[in-house]
Amino acid sequence: MRGMTFELSREHEEFRRTVRDFAESAIAPHVPQWDKDHHFPTDVVEQMGDLGLFGLVAPEEYGGAGLAPEDGPFTSLCLAIEELGRVDQSMGITLEAGVGLGINPILTYGTAEQKQTFLPDLVAGRKLAAFGLTEPGAGSDAGATRTKAVIDGDEWVVNGSKQFITNSGSSMTSVVTVTARTGTREDGSAEISAIVIPAGTPGFTAEPAYDKLGWHISDTHPLSFEDCRVPVDHLLGERGRGYAQFLATLDDGRVAIAALAVGLIQACVDLCVDYAGERQTFGGPIGRKQGVAFQIADLEVMLHASRLLTYKAAAMKDAMDTPGGPSMKDFKHAASIAKLYSSESAVTATRIATQVFGGYGFMEEYAVARFYRDAKILEIGEGTSEVQRMLIARGLGLPVE
Repeated sequence: MRGMTFELSREHEEFRRTVRDFAESAIAPHVPQWDKDHHFPTDVVEQMGDLGLFGLVAPEEYGGAGLAPEDGPFTSLCLAIEELGRVDQSMGITLEAGVGLGINPILTYGTAEQKQTFLPDLVAGRKLAAFGLTEPGAGSDAGATRTKAVIDGDEWVVNGSKQFITNSGSSMTSVVTVTARTGTREDGSAEISAIVIPAGTPGFTAEPAYDKLGWHISDTHPLSFEDCRVPVDHLLGERGRGYAQFLATLDDGRVAIAALAVGLIQACVDLCVDYAGERQTFGGPIGRKQGVAFQIADLEVMLHASRLLTYKAAAMKDAMDTPGGPSMKDFKHAASIAKLYSSESAVTATRIATQVFGGYGFMEEYAVARFYRDAKILEIGEGTSEVQRMLIARGLGLPVE
């Protein structure tokens, strides 16, 4: 980004075009059938790896791009997610979760051995990692976590369950990092730690995939752990800091979800402009009618606002570790604002797009119907709209609970 205009660099624009070309050629023609079949295309995920998309924020020693902060590695990731999401939201979330929730915790908190063991395949896109936080009775409420891990000799023994976990049960899944209660603190609160559990570990089961409203192409499963044993050195980061680590991970994820929403809004604008120019009623295209044209104009406003908020937050993330860069507090605030506005705008955009298409918008053969189904989860995943409003209010100094 340059100055305060948030104008993309030439390199970022070229990268955007590369990802767009890939998405339109390798993904778009197949999406209707994949969506109908709930098919997760592992071959295309591997192609995304070949394109370097999973390594955008990783250093060269693990096979990543090794981009310097001034080159905008996180901004590049958000652009890739946006362009994939413009064609299909499921493929966008596959990249977002694979990097933000799979790679980043290991890259940020892992030991040298853990990084060498897991990162090369993940960064190359040969394998996927997942992030297990949410449970049937716990998500944002860490104290309600019921999954437990106790030490028995030189092993952790894990028992419990997780739900709504992306990239957790495909043939490409190699590892899942989960939060678990590992003890009780002096004040009586739960000690939450993070533990890395490789796929195929006895006692670790990815249950049958969910039958979801949207994101049909995405791989999402509930997970169960029954006397699942892993070595004690599979603890990720500091014992008792697992929940704090995952909260930090979610800050980045919120900006990435905002980028996914931007891609969806862009798709709605593109689809509506084309349809309104072609669809004829009362002797002319419906785009001549103010009732239609003004709705599409509103979509364009939402798109620009969402994109600017998202790019600003991404630029702040890239600049955080540079001299004079933004504080973590400022970045967290910007991330919540971007996520809240963009995700809610995406839901509104799909409703408007479906209305512009009329009866055709209710038919599955039209992309707006798929985007309408896909949009709602954007207001829920990586922290609900209510959580974002709470965080924004706290950032203003309000004593909200």
